[in-house]
Amino acid sequence: MGLSIGMVTIDCADPQAQAGFWTQVLGASVAADYGDYVVLAPPGPGATGIGLQRVPEERAGKNRVHIDLTGPDPDAQIERVVGLGARVLATHKVPGLTWTVLADPEGNEFCIANHGDPAELG
Repeated sequence: MGLSIGMVTIDCADPQAQAGFWTQVLGASVAADYGDYVVLAPPGPGATGIGLQRVPEERAGKNRVHIDLTGPDPDAQIERVVGLGARVLATHKVPGLTWTVLADPEGNEFCIANHGDPAELG
């Protein structure tokens, strides 16, 4: 039997504030709030849950793991999440794939990607 991803956890200073951001970004809801740890329910079948865990230190350097989001009309989604408090850091393009790197309100990086025609991928 293999493993699967049950949840992705983001370290942060304020789990409740981050929950406010991420529930709006993903259309998720708060499943549990334990003070130092908030669990967001997966927004739909087959989706992965998000955990928000309070840590004492600030984020330093680039994330070693980050979330890649996809959906209809990536440009509109980028505009929407920027309106929620995200910042655009960079945009990259290779054949068949364009992605924009953003930072959430605490600086944790994530991407919104447009996976184009799979035939264009190397």
